[in-house]
Amino acid sequence: MSFVHLHSHSEYSLLDGASRIKEMFARAKQLEMPAVALTDHGCMYGAIPFFLEGKSAGVKPLVGMEAYVAPRSRFDRPAQREDWYHHLTLIATGQAGYKNLMKLSSLGYTEGYDSRSRRPRVDTELLGKYADGIVALSGCMSSKIAKALMAGQMAEGKTIAADYREIFGDRYFIEIQNQGLAEQKALNAQLAQIAGELRIPLVATNDSHYTHRDDASAHDILLCIQTGKALADTKRMKFDTEEFYLKSREEML
Repeated sequence: MSFVHLHSHSEYSLLDGASRIKEMFARAKQLEMPAVALTDHGCMYGAIPFFLEGKSAGVKPLVGMEAYVAPRSRFDRPAQREDWYHHLTLIATGQAGYKNLMKLSSLGYTEGYDSRSRRPRVDTELLGKYADGIVALSGCMSSKIAKALMAGQMAEGKTIAADYREIFGDRYFIEIQNQGLAEQKALNAQLAQIAGELRIPLVATNDSHYTHRDDASAHDILLCIQTGKALADTKRMKFDTEEFYLKSREEML
């Protein structure tokens, strides 16, 4: 029995991902994983080098994107930061899905780009129009469903899951993660409850931002460059654990 990472960031998640594509496939091959997905933030810059490297390494490349989704319309520019966007993991299942991902990425920049958050955003209208050939995972702790659950809105979380299933059908999955963050135990229990009640399958991911555990400090420096902060700044944005790497099947279990 093998494991496949379906939520992975590369160097093309600019100033946020620290995994080099070649290293990602070398690690996946070392761990005897048959495939690995690329889901960079809002873009597909790495899709072609990722595909070619995967073919060369003999590990199946799954091309995807972690989309930024506007809470309402992609044309809105909400005043409140918490209303700017949420995350959704998307993976192409073939040529049609790949073309639709390219369309979503392009429209995110040309129609949904928000200059304050500097994010290319899509919306449910675009997701509905270009859902063919795409698998959707509910996302990380910055997803719409996770935000609702962490705010104590269980009924809203269930509605969100049902709405996404309406868009993607049986290609929609509830995504659970465990990097040792304080909020995750309760959140995963609620996600599993919704998955059970709506009969939506669960999928475990690790939201990798670097390839090996000991890359965590280098990734932390990358975040400092992104945010213009010093390592000594205790109030800066940082990952609270060193668990965001390409783990083995045994570690994921």
